[in-house]
Amino acid sequence: MSHPLINHSPDLQQLQTEGYEIEIRGGYLLVHHVPYVNANRQICYGSLVSTLLLSGNRTQRPDTHIMHWTGSQPCHKDGSKITAIEYVNNRSDFGQGIVSNHSFSNKPRDGYADYYAKMSRYAEIISGPAKSIDPNVTEKTFIRHASVAESVFQYEDTNSCRAGIDNINDKLAGQKVTIIGLGGTGAYILDLLAKTKVAAIHLFDGDPFYQHNAFRSPGAASLAQLSTTPKKVDYYAGIYSNIHKNVIPHPYYLGEGNLPELDPMTFAFISIDKNGARKRIIDHLLKVGIPFLDCGLGVNEESGALLATIRVTAASKEKNDHLSVRVPQHDNDDDLYKSNIQIAELNMINAALAVVRWKQFLGFYHDHINWHQLTFTTNSAHLDTTDFTD
Repeated sequence: MSHPLINHSPDLQQLQTEGYEIEIRGGYLLVHHVPYVNANRQICYGSLVSTLLLSGNRTQRPDTHIMHWTGSQPCHKDGSKITAIEYVNNRSDFGQGIVSNHSFSNKPRDGYADYYAKMSRYAEIISGPAKSIDPNVTEKTFIRHASVAESVFQYEDTNSCRAGIDNINDKLAGQKVTIIGLGGTGAYILDLLAKTKVAAIHLFDGDPFYQHNAFRSPGAASLAQLSTTPKKVDYYAGIYSNIHKNVIPHPYYLGEGNLPELDPMTFAFISIDKNGARKRIIDHLLKVGIPFLDCGLGVNEESGALLATIRVTAASKEKNDHLSVRVPQHDNDDDLYKSNIQIAELNMINAALAVVRWKQFLGFYHDHINWHQLTFTTNSAHLDTTDFTD
């Protein structure tokens, strides 16, 4: 089955029609079976790899002339390097099984008009010496590659490809993550998770989405949407299913009767303001061994201005001895982090810090201190980390 991008892009259709062995893998375009001469004057085959600039299911004019190459150094028929296109000679792992050994630079005065022009020109330059040795070799195999395994995204993640971090993003793939509480912080957590390769994002919250929620949440709800008073999880699932295929709403609260619904998860984000419910959820997560992050936000008015404290607490079955002093777990506590004042940017910061910590756990970001408690105060702009583990 042909890739939808090929069906909607005339330049890719032309490559395929002329027999080039093209493949779309993630946000990359590959042309396979390109013949070339190596340093030993042998004819070998490699693949051209280009990032893609897309708008929906259609290619745009290439934004870079750089090309990556999976084979060894292409040479003239006498075994000397083709230096005219030489750019960078090092190994680059782009993820999804794509490993480049060299990068080339061949820039026309006005750039490449489309991906047919770009891919065919590089194929011509690299394959020329091989064809001069054996006129029967060709890059035009007329082999058609089936679409690769289905992505969790509704459209290709070309941002990661452009940044060259698709292999690092692969570390997040396969995770089944839950967000418990879709107030301001939980909604921003969803906004960030929906752009990752996690297998599924489960949303738990029984609250309706009211007008005040619109002023502390990502995006902008319309008056028509507010008038229907949707459940928070349904409202957000409707938005973020536009980018991620597996945003799953659960329009109810978690309690003693349904806590086992969390058991298939690999990680949990907790962003609720009811301490008794928080404790029951935490106890269950610890019991079944699911690591989690608990988010807290407290804002108070002092002398006509606001003072805010943001908290992110990490815990797992192996490290949880700090929870009793870091996380409020009783509804009658004088809770520093329980406040009706919520501000969008504070919710956003709270969510971002939590997602950064989650990504550290999975090796996406470096982590030299392995913190399990972080607080940020607005009046001093001070980040404080405690409760470390080796």
